[in-house]
Amino acid sequence: MSFANHVIIFLVAVPLAVAPVISLLRVRHLPWLMACITSLFVFVLSIQLTQSVLHSGDVTYALGSWPAPYGIELRAGALTAMMTVIVSGVSTMALWFGRYGIYVEVGEQRAHYFYAAWMLVLAGLLGIAVTGDAFNVFVFMEISSLATYVLIAGGPDRRALTAVLKYLIMGTIGATFYLIGVGLVYMMTGTLNFADMEIRLADVENLRPVLVAAGFITVGLALKAAIFPLHVWMPNAYTYAPSAVAVFLSACSTKIALFILLKFDFFVFQKNLAGHDVQFSWFLMPLAAIAIIFGSAVAINENNIKRLLGYSSVAQLGYILMGASFVTYLGLSGGILHIFNHALIKATLFMAVACVFYRVRSAELKDFAGIAQKMPWTMAAFVLAGVALIGVPFTAGFTSKWLLIKAALEAGVVGYLLLAVVLIGSLMALVYVWKVVELAYFKPATADLSRVSEAPLMMRIPLWIMVLMTLYFGIDPSYPVRLANAAAVSLLGHLS
Repeated sequence: MSFANHVIIFLVAVPLAVAPVISLLRVRHLPWLMACITSLFVFVLSIQLTQSVLHSGDVTYALGSWPAPYGIELRAGALTAMMTVIVSGVSTMALWFGRYGIYVEVGEQRAHYFYAAWMLVLAGLLGIAVTGDAFNVFVFMEISSLATYVLIAGGPDRRALTAVLKYLIMGTIGATFYLIGVGLVYMMTGTLNFADMEIRLADVENLRPVLVAAGFITVGLALKAAIFPLHVWMPNAYTYAPSAVAVFLSACSTKIALFILLKFDFFVFQKNLAGHDVQFSWFLMPLAAIAIIFGSAVAINENNIKRLLGYSSVAQLGYILMGASFVTYLGLSGGILHIFNHALIKATLFMAVACVFYRVRSAELKDFAGIAQKMPWTMAAFVLAGVALIGVPFTAGFTSKWLLIKAALEAGVVGYLLLAVVLIGSLMALVYVWKVVELAYFKPATADLSRVSEAPLMMRIPLWIMVLMTLYFGIDPSYPVRLANAAAVSLLGHLS
């Protein structure tokens, strides 16, 4: 068997194996360099996996050559491949970007432990994406969650500890709910393999425990995904985490939970529970609409820019959820494409904010007054990413919102209401992005900025690579659109 056949297992095994090695490295910059190389290597493998999926269909891998459902199976379709590209790509850029900031915020003495925890988060998130086994999702979820608590608490702000405690409590409740749900499904089917569950549930006569399981799993994963109104842990976690960690988590952690929610619902429940697609729509659609309006409204009134971006994420997750709740080809394509676009845009925005934070040591909006004169490249990047977040044409955010609008127009009267929500949400995004731009460009400085200069070149290069990718995928979105369309076809294929 060639190396190409093992790509999917290397995605998880490599960062998992490298983590303990990094924790032993005490030479300055060597832990960072090894983490960067590992993350880049995994990103290249993700691209290779994506190409295989697009050309040859789903990729499967039986651990130890034990066939599923008796052995552990790894499986990658279009949606999985997209998630691996997002996780590994953002991880690589965030590590490169965070070289200076991590040493300042975490400290040189603890940096090697910090990078080891980063590798565990990377391995855990990729493991969740590629495993075909519901219990192993829980295992990888715990690996990534425990390591994430370490990353968030690693910063100098002691308020991170209370943010981590809240995240730990909510995350533990979410994981417990998920495990209870999986246990109930296992009790009824005798299997933990997703594909096997789908087949065996068709023969189950008493579906009441399965309905209960669907409720536990949905609520558990909604907590992990910070879906409104279960989002309370997220804004503070992003606010007090080290800047590079906020870049990584804002793009990946909630979206991987949403990915599992979609996978479980469409692969296991939709076909086997009568009317589940309607229940799925009518339960999640109102939450998505409220999330868009509520998240945007709170973001408008926030005075801390990291919390502003955190509540903006609550709204943007609403767009993804809305697309999924249509349970149509266009809706799913739009929602899945927005996972990709939002990861790119939000990581870019957090990078720009981190550049300013690195110079002025504050994330309060009032300290951004007049900053554009001192940091023109950084604020120009923020403006372009903000424009993409609003959904202006020729930026990445436009294509996914356009697909969501088309899906809403297909949905009749309810669709018109949702169309209004999408448009109002975009206008509200314009308001909170403009709030930052107005302060940075048109207000006189209220703090002493005489010693403030542009962010280091090594921070601006990855920042602007992300900006250029945001613009590129706005002009030519064919690659992510192809993946999103293939993922939508795959999910809907389980309903027939």
